[in-house]
Amino acid sequence: MCAHIRAQWAAPGQVKIALACWVVNMDTARYFGDNPPAREEMRLPPEGTAEWDEELTSRVIGHLAARMNALATALPTTDEHLTVTVPLVLP
Repeated sequence: MCAHIRAQWAAPGQVKIALACWVVNMDTARYFGDNPPAREEMRLPPEGTAEWDEELTSRVIGHLAARMNALATALPTTDEHLTVTVPLVLP
């Protein structure tokens, strides 16, 4: 599994977390055959050919939202990420 995560200020005391997940087939046979996945296969577009896994992203952002006490449910972005806003907790 691969993931891309972004964090940015949403408002005073709040951070917006955006997440996209995808799965890359890294089967051992390809490596033994000296044919590992190309770098482009391991990246989401526009740099690569990997496909966004909406179900996996939804599950992961759901767990993240619960652990971080998200202020609302996850919302989609225009670039295949799901976003939650969480309170900023400083030590």
